Amino acid sequence: MPQVTKTQRLMSMLEALKLRPMRVSDLARRYGVSERTVERDLMALATLGHEVERVGRGLYRVKDRPSALQPVEALALFAAGRLIYHQAPTRQYKSALEKLARTLPEPLRTLLLRSTEGLESRRGDSRTLEMVARALLEKRVLAFEYRSGGSKNWRPKELLVYFLEANRTNLSLYAIGYERSYHKKVLTFKLSRMRNTRLLEETYEIPGDFDPNEYLHQAWGVVGVKEKAVEVCLRFAPEAAWRVLEGEYPGLEVEEKFPDGSLQARILAAPFKGGVPWEVLAWVQSFGPRVEVLSPPELRALWLEEARQVLAKASEPVGKQG
Repeated sequence: MPQVTKTQRLMSMLEALKLRPMRVSDLARRYGVSERTVERDLMALATLGHEVERVGRGLYRVKDRPSALQPVEALALFAAGRLIYHQAPTRQYKSALEKLARTLPEPLRTLLLRSTEGLESRRGDSRTLEMVARALLEKRVLAFEYRSGGSKNWRPKELLVYFLEANRTNLSLYAIGYERSYHKKVLTFKLSRMRNTRLLEETYEIPGDFDPNEYLHQAWGVVGVKEKAVEVCLRFAPEAAWRVLEGEYPGLEVEEKFPDGSLQARILAAPFKGGVPWEVLAWVQSFGPRVEVLSPPELRALWLEEARQVLAKASEPVGKQG
């Protein structure tokens, strides 16, 4: 099978040289061949019609065709690449970013490639990523053990994966699908809380009526709930109002602006854990004293109780355990 090996090497070398100039010595190390073999490969690429250019001593590149993207399209893909970089839990994402970079014109291509340089050191759980991706692509049931936030127990789950979502706040990946082993409904699971993932032989079809936009339209983060939304009413102080106005937060509507610069807004959010929209609570708390929860009463009571607990800790000696 030597011819197949050479063909694969030539294809890989072609794509690598389209991305960035490389030295013959670096290519030799990358493919485990001699420098003379690399030189013959470069000649073969040129014979096949590719524009192989020498741009320095022992440094070569292949001229790529100009990008067909419009400027805004190119910028959108560049922004997507930066989000992938920030979210990337493992070095396997590097190849995806390189493939995305190949579609971009300069200087966006080089700028995006530079952002991949730190990915080699990331050591996330690539097995979980692979199993979840294959579950969705092959439509096979995913089995795993799961530990909910704050829990010490790992519980077995079997999931029919319908969708993958990245949290807009922490960029973590979540699998959305029908959990058939216990809850028997559509739920959201964080990939980093999974372990011992494996694929079952059983297959499934994604329901035609499953609409990720509908499932997530009330979600402040990634927790979608097909229940009646909870209406949250908030009053923001003047120093926080501008952040609210420019934030483009999902489901937020400004009801009234006051002469002092403060404003009142309402949010329709998905209830979770006892009917309380916990994802909204965490966002509200990020404003500190510059926001007041007006309703619903359950959320206001929880907001005030947690504020009292913070105040109580402030009066204790530093490091005192409860």
